[in-house]
Amino acid sequence: KNGVVISAVDLIRGIGVYAGLTPIIVDGATGLYDTNYEGKTEAAINALKGDCDFVFLHIEASDEAGHEGDMDLKIRTIEYLDKRVLAPIVNALSSINEPVTIAVLPDHPTPCRIRTHTATPVPFLIYRKGMEADDVITYNEVSATNGSYGNLTGVEFINQLFEN
Repeated sequence: KNGVVISAVDLIRGIGVYAGLTPIIVDGATGLYDTNYEGKTEAAINALKGDCDFVFLHIEASDEAGHEGDMDLKIRTIEYLDKRVLAPIVNALSSINEPVTIAVLPDHPTPCRIRTHTATPVPFLIYRKGMEADDVITYNEVSATNGSYGNLTGVEFINQLFEN
């Protein structure tokens, strides 16, 4: 198995390299709201269409908006993630003949009201083509906890992510 890490954050890229992932550097990628979303997305799709088994795509923008305490910016960066990253990746899945699993989650919460990281459990979603959805229709901390996965530890999450 082989994989790549796509991140503008040196720490994340370094963790990826340490885990055996090959870094992909994207021009215009920053750890801020003005990052090159489309470039990161294109790099991820190209890796998936190539011989890559795993893509770790990291986008820091909403975390930074939380540090700034800017709720409007945080909402906008999450909307960018949805429209400029997730939608194109999901659309590209139709041309990939291998099974693909997508996980969406933050690495930690950064609430705007306190402007720093917390240890609160994070919401996540796992998508596989043909997978039956649960009843959760809103992606947030409370709704995700009520989903079919409930709260998982890190190891439990990884086991679910890589389950066939």
